[in-house]
Amino acid sequence: MNCIIIPGCPPNNKESIAKAKDPKRRTYDKHWIPWTKKELEKKGIKTEVALMPNPWQPKYREFKGEFEKYKINKNTILIGHSCGTAFLVKWLGETKQKVNRLILISPWKIPDENDKIKIEFYGFKIDKTIKERVKKIIYFTADNEAKDGKESLKIYKKALDGKIINIKGYGHYIEKHMKTTKFPELLEEILN
Repeated sequence: MNCIIIPGCPPNNKESIAKAKDPKRRTYDKHWIPWTKKELEKKGIKTEVALMPNPWQPKYREFKGEFEKYKINKNTILIGHSCGTAFLVKWLGETKQKVNRLILISPWKIPDENDKIKIEFYGFKIDKTIKERVKKIIYFTADNEAKDGKESLKIYKKALDGKIINIKGYGHYIEKHMKTTKFPELLEEILN
């Protein structure tokens, strides 16, 4: 068994891009991700964090080229946060790959209406047959997630079914909202 985590995408503005390019200052691959990786590796589960190229301007083909460098098979657990969830769902629909689990944290499907790059990135039809090739689909959301995040969850759930876990006060599952970098609820779902 192995696990691959795809972080969310930082905002597409000058300040955020400059911060995202600096490994010491960027946060999109932080939050609960390092803690989760460390805890899984303690349990003997090889865990990799797939840093996508230019995540502030997500392009599916570029993400795909990077992502397919990782070993993915029927025993793999795929975890996506925010825009990482959209990539994973599109990739699974396109490749027809079988995996053990698909865990979508703060799933996102609704682009900003003025962002052409994100409109293209999120504008795909969900392949409903994904649920036939994934043993378990799990969504993490929160009562105080943004409206578009809640709508995105409904879109994915309608197409793919799966289990929803709603944690009070966790917002968009970033450290500022969660008030912690620990995510034992995720660890529990992976280890079960």
